[in-house]
Amino acid sequence: MLSNPEMALFGYLAIFLFSLLVSYISLSVLVPFLKKRRIVGKDVNKKGRPEVAEMGGFSIVVGFSAGVLLALLMNTFLGMEMNTLYILAGLSTIQLLTILGIIDDLVGMPQWAKASIPLFAAAPLVAVSASGSTALAVPFLGTIDFGIFYTIILIPVGVAVASNLTNMLAGFNGIEAGMGAVIFACMIMIAAAYLNTEMLVLFIPMLGALLGFLPKNWYPAGVFPGDVGTLTIGAVLATGVIIGNMESAGALVLLLFVGDFFIKLINKFPSSNWWGELREDGKLYPLEGRVRSLCQLIMKLAGGIREQSLVLVMMGLQLLLGLVILLLFL
Repeated sequence: MLSNPEMALFGYLAIFLFSLLVSYISLSVLVPFLKKRRIVGKDVNKKGRPEVAEMGGFSIVVGFSAGVLLALLMNTFLGMEMNTLYILAGLSTIQLLTILGIIDDLVGMPQWAKASIPLFAAAPLVAVSASGSTALAVPFLGTIDFGIFYTIILIPVGVAVASNLTNMLAGFNGIEAGMGAVIFACMIMIAAAYLNTEMLVLFIPMLGALLGFLPKNWYPAGVFPGDVGTLTIGAVLATGVIIGNMESAGALVLLLFVGDFFIKLINKFPSSNWWGELREDGKLYPLEGRVRSLCQLIMKLAGGIREQSLVLVMMGLQLLLGLVILLLFL
């Protein structure tokens, strides 16, 4: 039975590998389909702006969902411990945001819709009061009980904010899946330390799905995650920390995304020119010398940087942030 710690570890490893394989294999089928259907986007950071398959993040969703379903099967037949009500409510919220991402990738949606609709996608979590507690543990401040305000306001806002933040910091080969993988690896360590099975059941398959997607998304990318991928990353993170009552860790791990948000806010959320200017030396520079995003800030500070190096820097910063959070919570 998987209630035994050693067997539970084996079960989580199986979930991770299954999610990774399903994500990788489904992407191999999905990319030719997307290209045939002309569901493509332009890689604006490359010479000639080549077309790349868009909406590849659907394979992340497939891999993640497969891993969660395997965990539910293990719960039914092998006794893996988890609160299935919370897991199913969380999965419902995540799938609703997946649908939003698909619609946005196919027909496009105004920014106000992408910002507000996730509030309603949190309804399943609100319905089951997923955290089981209305109190938040805030570093240096202690525990604060928000009462009913937490359930009806903070849960929907948390889902909407997290999914939109991860949707905004994007556009460079491997950055979404790479930073996402670092985030979930750190959060898995926290979940394991606190023996939080629900967080593990959500975060382990997400890490596997992202790593299955990353090889084909790495520089030079053969596929983009699209909004279906970026929204899902934030949705899984928000859902997991809400269910696991680790919202403070979830908020802190997104600080780089918050920084990117405020830089873009100052620039009135530019829909263009957020990418880099590719020069003869193969490096990216801020267009017109202006900083409109966190990635352009790094370009400016570095005096020009190659795209793959930029992504590695962002992943490195995310890892450093994750290590600080681990020190705070472990």
